[in-house]
Amino acid sequence: MIPEQRQRRLLDRAAADGAVSVAGLADEWGVSRETIRRDIAELARQGLLVKTHGGAVPLLAPEPAPDMRRASNPQGKARIGRAAAALVPAGASVILDSGSTTAAVAASLAGRPGLTVYTSDLGIARTLHRGGARVHLLGGLLDDGGEATGGLDALDMLARYHADFAFVGAGGLTVDGALTDFTREGAALRAAMLARGAAAYAVLDRDKFARVTAVEIAGFGGGAGLITDAAPPPGLAARLDDLGIAVTVAP
Repeated sequence: MIPEQRQRRLLDRAAADGAVSVAGLADEWGVSRETIRRDIAELARQGLLVKTHGGAVPLLAPEPAPDMRRASNPQGKARIGRAAAALVPAGASVILDSGSTTAAVAASLAGRPGLTVYTSDLGIARTLHRGGARVHLLGGLLDDGGEATGGLDALDMLARYHADFAFVGAGGLTVDGALTDFTREGAALRAAMLARGAAAYAVLDRDKFARVTAVEIAGFGGGAGLITDAAPPPGLAARLDDLGIAVTVAP
């Protein structure tokens, strides 16, 4: 394996197992312990791992507060929103996840004639209802910020619907092309949204590249798309291509 491939596998192993050991990986992969130490040092330098005695643990990014999310890269998210909305014709049905990037999609969809929208986000529901859309707000438990619903009731309601498009956010996109989230409940709801959309897209800005959060979101694979504001790094781009995930960089 070239170093980039080995480092991707090292990150994935750390995320899956919660830790890696220098000796264990060196023996398993048939390389020197010094090679694994160099890989860990490089990943730690990038802020993706924390070095420990004899190994490393993944650096799980904490979920930013809503105000911080809204303030982060608003221009890039607006571009993503316009690119995503451009795919949606009048009269379509759309599933929209909660979050600052999906809110940018909603802002660009407001006023589109004849839309039917399914969302867990109260702000998105208000934006699109004012814009004339028929809005189904998913039921469930309000999150701590009072901005979105979730839990089993939201999943149960979503299971009754199917939409032309689904747009979801995520906590991160790993170097191996996996979408990740901060909680099991959030990951389950986003996976269900991807499954209920005939055309399913992740909408992520460049800050999410090579970022690992606690829980993988199932269902992001061949046939899905990624809409973003910058080209992914070469290794990640190659992995997404291998997975059959089409990447759109918003102009």
